[in-house]
Amino acid sequence: MRLTQGRWVWVLALVGLLAACGVRTVNQPSPSPVASSRPSAEPITLLVSAAASLQDALEELDPTFESANPAIQVNYNFAASGSLQQQIEQGASVALFISAASEQMDALQEKNLIVKETRRDLLTNSLALVVPRDSTLELTEFQHLTNPAINRISVGEPRSVPAGQYAEEMFRSLGILDQLRPKFVYGNSVRNVLGTVESGNADAGVVYTTDAQISHQVRNVATASADLHTPIVYPIAAIAASRNPQAAHTYTQFLTSQEAQAVFSRHGFGTRE
Repeated sequence: MRLTQGRWVWVLALVGLLAACGVRTVNQPSPSPVASSRPSAEPITLLVSAAASLQDALEELDPTFESANPAIQVNYNFAASGSLQQQIEQGASVALFISAASEQMDALQEKNLIVKETRRDLLTNSLALVVPRDSTLELTEFQHLTNPAINRISVGEPRSVPAGQYAEEMFRSLGILDQLRPKFVYGNSVRNVLGTVESGNADAGVVYTTDAQISHQVRNVATASADLHTPIVYPIAAIAASRNPQAAHTYTQFLTSQEAQAVFSRHGFGTRE
């Protein structure tokens, strides 16, 4: 059919009108849809400050916890309990504190820096006398340290290292502290004490039984009777300034589970349950 000039004008006007209204022809491709997926949330990072003697056990437990709680990533700060206490007092971004003695936790509690309701005693330990694996010294009890052949005894610095505090209490109870003081070589953590004995830079050292157990370079020659010093307990508590109290609670619950307590027991710790 032939279109007259008038009809051509009408058709062109209609096409222009449709274009102005944004109508697309069937063959015009549609724009690609905009992706609406949101990135997955980053895991919560939980910083746990823990006594150096806990390092091996906690690092063994970490994969189990994070596998069961993928939304929580745990980072650790291992050091002497006194040093960790000072870091928290100075505002360190810590969620949980596990001390090797009550004294450091008591100090934080007095300053309202922990959540009192979350505090509990998690583990126990004991003191061991260790010597280098190849030592020829005949040491079988702590009193033998007074022997003139013993020149260097590695112990924790008592002002910051609970193992050193317990050692001084024990030596005082045995009545030999003043005799031994000139022989002391102080370490800034119980692991530092252990390393000093392992390297042969000390004739003997006082560490936790759990530390003596993990080293193949020392021998445990004596264990201190529990009545010679303050009970060795490891209190745990959430830090008041923590931004992730629920994650801290989840981790604490895990550490008190039967699975975690079995690992602690295998490392030589006593449990409080």
